[in-house]
Amino acid sequence: MRVALEIGPKGKKVVAVASDWPGLARGAKTEAAAIEKLHAYVPRYAPVAELAGMKAAFDMAQNIEVVEQYPGVGSTDFWGISFAFSSIDRQEMSEDELARELKLMQACWAFFDAVRERVSAEMQKGPRGGGRDRDHIVGHTFVSEQDLAAKVGVVTPKGAMLAAEGLKTHREAYCQAIRDYYSQDKLAGKITKWPLRYLIRHTAFHTLDHAWEMEDKDLTPKEA
Repeated sequence: MRVALEIGPKGKKVVAVASDWPGLARGAKTEAAAIEKLHAYVPRYAPVAELAGMKAAFDMAQNIEVVEQYPGVGSTDFWGISFAFSSIDRQEMSEDELARELKLMQACWAFFDAVRERVSAEMQKGPRGGGRDRDHIVGHTFVSEQDLAAKVGVVTPKGAMLAAEGLKTHREAYCQAIRDYYSQDKLAGKITKWPLRYLIRHTAFHTLDHAWEMEDKDLTPKEA
């Protein structure tokens, strides 16, 4: 498993990014801790790989190999999330590679949908009683994705993703827009230009991160 390490400019956080598996990325305070955390999440990513029809390939990619270290940005240190582009993100993709990336992003969406259907509406709160419930997490995830999709010209009306048909329409339009940008050799965004590979993995990560958050905070009684 190829892993790139994004190092925050002040060295406060490091993010380990599984370069070939969009959505699989974890941050921590040190390089070793980030790699360890990523490794701990490998089993949680396995259902995504299976949904994408890539279980066998994922099962064979269990040994982590750090292939790159690259500088992050201020948000890397603040959030412990990848906000910078690795050299792998900047590499050209073949049509087959693009199709594979999109398939994994779609699998992250499918996993997210399955999680939000089965978890409790009320989520476990923090020690001081704070924290969002399921519908707030879902709403936040969708609004953030609308902003990401806008980078490739997809404008989805507010609230449209909360309906099944609207969600389907948005996702189809988002994937097609990425394909169109790829065919035109365009980067995403109008001011800050994002490589398409980064846009895909960032979208997949945000979706998956909140799916795992809902799993961790689920109050559904566990069977004995």
